[in-house]
Amino acid sequence: MSGRWAVDEPQFETWREAQLILIRHGESHWNAEGRVQGQLGTGLTPLGHTQAAAVSRHLHATYPKPALVFSSDLERVMQTSAPYLSRTGYPVELDKRLREIDCGAWSGLLREDVLERFPEEIAAIQAGEDVRRGGGENFAAMRARVGEALRDIAELTVRGIPPENTATALVFTHGGPVRVATAEALDLPPDGHRLLEPPDNCSVTILNMTVDPDGEVTAIRLGGYNSVFFSSVDATTHSADAVGERQP
Repeated sequence: MSGRWAVDEPQFETWREAQLILIRHGESHWNAEGRVQGQLGTGLTPLGHTQAAAVSRHLHATYPKPALVFSSDLERVMQTSAPYLSRTGYPVELDKRLREIDCGAWSGLLREDVLERFPEEIAAIQAGEDVRRGGGENFAAMRARVGEALRDIAELTVRGIPPENTATALVFTHGGPVRVATAEALDLPPDGHRLLEPPDNCSVTILNMTVDPDGEVTAIRLGGYNSVFFSSVDATTHSADAVGERQP
């Protein structure tokens, strides 16, 4: 016997499911240079544009009729979504809550310069504290705003569809939001994102969110994490958007 047991499933006679496809942006110039981006940063490198075109083809083939498309409003993410939007003609909704963690005074600095100029903050992070990076934002704050955004997106995605059905939304975002959203789906503790490898550029992560008749998300399942669907592009770069606990 294989597969999920029906008793583990919600009552789909009244509930619906939103399938959210989270896509991290392609390689940016600051990724390639080893700079902290946060909510600043640049557009994509030539490799990043190639990655964006490749993931666009995958998304178009795999999710031909998404209900909605959402995106962070930062340049590197909008450039990542552009090939898909051009190919399909779908509209996109920009949401600032999908931005990367705000790294404050760290933004734009090389990672080694952050180590040199902010040793106390780095030491606190490495000791397990969730400090505000460069005076900007901590992971708890990002997890709260990203969670709120994805719950709102899930409710909008299933609005108007009959019970016992699933609707899909594409969400173009950043590595940090993907990690904290996955930690939330797995019900990990506040620092649980530390257990997850940073997503690759243009990787795909899938969250299945059950929505009750009142529009509330009552359960989240992880359908896939950090999957890359192209082989002709070197997608091994993990260059994180922000200085993280394990790669300062």
